[in-house]
Amino acid sequence: MNLAKYKRRRYIYGDSPIEYLKNLSEKLGGPNIFIKRDDKLNLSVGGNKVRKLEFLMADALEQNADTIITCGAIQSNHCALTLSAAVKENLKCQLVLEERVLNSYDPKASGNNFLYHLLGVEDIILVEKGSDRMAEMEKLADNLKKKGRKPYIIPAGGSNPVGTLGYVACGQEILKQTFEMNLNIDKIVVASGSGGTQSGLLASLGADIPIVGIAVSRDKDTQTNNVWTKANEVAKKLKLDNEIEKEYVIVFDDYIGEGYSLPTDAMIEAVQMVAREEAILLDPVYTGKAMSGLIDLVRKGYFKKDENILFIHTGGSSALFVYTDVLLKDVSI
Repeated sequence: MNLAKYKRRRYIYGDSPIEYLKNLSEKLGGPNIFIKRDDKLNLSVGGNKVRKLEFLMADALEQNADTIITCGAIQSNHCALTLSAAVKENLKCQLVLEERVLNSYDPKASGNNFLYHLLGVEDIILVEKGSDRMAEMEKLADNLKKKGRKPYIIPAGGSNPVGTLGYVACGQEILKQTFEMNLNIDKIVVASGSGGTQSGLLASLGADIPIVGIAVSRDKDTQTNNVWTKANEVAKKLKLDNEIEKEYVIVFDDYIGEGYSLPTDAMIEAVQMVAREEAILLDPVYTGKAMSGLIDLVRKGYFKKDENILFIHTGGSSALFVYTDVLLKDVSI
């Protein structure tokens, strides 16, 4: 597929590295676990949203936007990176933040909230859990238009057909890298939230490499439909010949815990294990729960001992600093 025909800004220079996690693989007794370091992508703190924003920001500039509006949870990696891209393009940025845990918003909090202010967010609108965030963003856009502004709305996670092109491109990058490494990947494991990352990889790689999504917010049936719909939306944009079959969408919802962003013991174990075995920082909301799923699936024998598994590190490590009490509860300081 020729992705060069789609307009794209460049925030990424070179491929994100693929590393072999020797210590973790040995600790778990196989399979061979590799990690793709999308947390190392350029643009402030890096992460999977950078890939999506290359296409989304190009579309915004094509439409002569002067203000970017997006939404997320109060410690949203996506919001921080969207704001970063807006800064690069000399655009204003306003955020709609959903307080998913009652009374949890602290305007002076660390983590991504600190980055919002350091990067110069124009405005933050706080909404209650369960709010219609798209409606809130459209209301905000209407108000800006009345003032003569030209807003551009980016949905949660940047997961629309334009943004999802970023992970179609990532799928092609993975095939190129693994070919050069003489490495055959049997399965890919990724956190599955808004669905753009998993659906983009699915549209890119099809049935060649199974994409295992570890849900972080929705039940299996809901997330399966979400990913399947998004994968076919981007496939249509790409003018692919065949519809992506739902049977290729693999989702596990056993690792969410009590809800999105709420810690689990398995997440804490995963974050600590990867830090202490590989000196790699995962985040408590996405990659921590996704890695807890990978670890549990290894222990349950879901993967064969000699398989090569690629874990996509989607970033978000800045959120660690809001969870220090939880993640270090076993440490005497």
